[in-house]
Order: sequence, then C-alpha cells, then structure tokens
Amino acid sequence: MHNFKDLKVWQKAIDLAVDICETMSSYPNEEKYGLVSQMKRCSVSIPSNIAEGSGRGSDKEFNHFLNISQGSVFELETQLIISNRLALLDDNSASDLIAKTSEIQKMVFSLGNKIRKA
Repeated sequence: MHNFKDLKVWQKAIDLAVDICETMSSYPNEEKYGLVSQMKRCSVSIPSNIAEGSGRGSDKEFNHFLNISQGSVFELETQLIISNRLALLDDNSASDLIAKTSEIQKMVFSLGNKIRKA
C-alpha cells in the first residue's frame, strides 16, 4: 500500500482540480451542465483514482487505477482545448492549465513505469 498523500503527482492533481473548479466559476450558466460539469468531474477523478489505486492490495491494481487517472488527464486536456476554441477560456489560462495537465500526464506515466518495474 502506498500513502497517496505523499505522492507529488497526487498533490499536483489536487491543485489542478482546485484550479479547474475555480476557473469553471467564470463559465456561463448555460455550460453548467455541459463542459463545466464534465471538466469538474474528470479533474476530481484524476487524484481520486490515484488515491483509490494506492489503497488497493497490489501494484497491478494500483497501475490499473493510474491508467484510469491518465485517461482522465487526457480527457481534461481535450476539454480545455475545446473551451479555449469556444472562447470560454482565454489563451493564457488555457496554456497554464494545459501545461499542468501535461506535467501530471508525465508524472502518472512515470509512476506507472516505476510500479511495473518493481
């Protein structure tokens, strides 16, 4: 079992989820049940799956949940790009958030590799 709170990737994913929730507050109300809801759910899913996997009984299961988390990070990045293209998210905010998703993608991938090699 791994202590998820000690994992840098989990900490960064928590920060990203908070950033996404704060950013979504500026989206128009008509997006409340569209992009806003979807982006909040998948941003929360990233650290949640890291935490759930870390509490599972084996590294194989942990790696499975890391893969789910990785999928959520890529989903979020796609939604950020769509938001930017729809002019719901300005270029600076989009670049910042996309850079954070890219960093987390790399960290999740690296952690998965370490677990698979162990």
